[in-house]
Amino acid sequence: MPDLSNQRRMAAAILKCGEGRVWIDPASQEELADSVTRADIRTAVKAGVIRRLAVRGTSRVRARRHALEVAKGRHSGPGSRRGTPSSRLPRKSRWMRRIRAQRKLLAELRSTKRIPPAVYREFYRRAKGGMFRSRAHLLVNLRLAGHLPGEKA
Repeated sequence: MPDLSNQRRMAAAILKCGEGRVWIDPASQEELADSVTRADIRTAVKAGVIRRLAVRGTSRVRARRHALEVAKGRHSGPGSRRGTPSSRLPRKSRWMRRIRAQRKLLAELRSTKRIPPAVYREFYRRAKGGMFRSRAHLLVNLRLAGHLPGEKA
């Protein structure tokens, strides 16, 4: 296997690329060893014995696979989190989600006549004051207060 470093250097200059992007046909290496002028190298380029390789970019395969996993909900553990819990899901959004669910439940109980309007109003105000953690907590409190007759506490 002849030393073609000089030929590779000249080819890089002719092809206007780095030496690492110069491809030399392995079958034609013996003949290329005799090429000493830039004209010889140009002839080899025309013949297709020497070529410029495409630029190698960064593969996006791993990034796409990671994005798919993140879309599924993976990689969201404590080590991946930046920012406080309230910056990731604002306090107001959390409150809105909770209070709307509780108010919807109360309205449904009132419309189906399971609680009277006075109890609805009382528990509506308590919900507004942030007394209940969730719908389930609200139901537990209604049962404990004896406002949902025939249902176990």
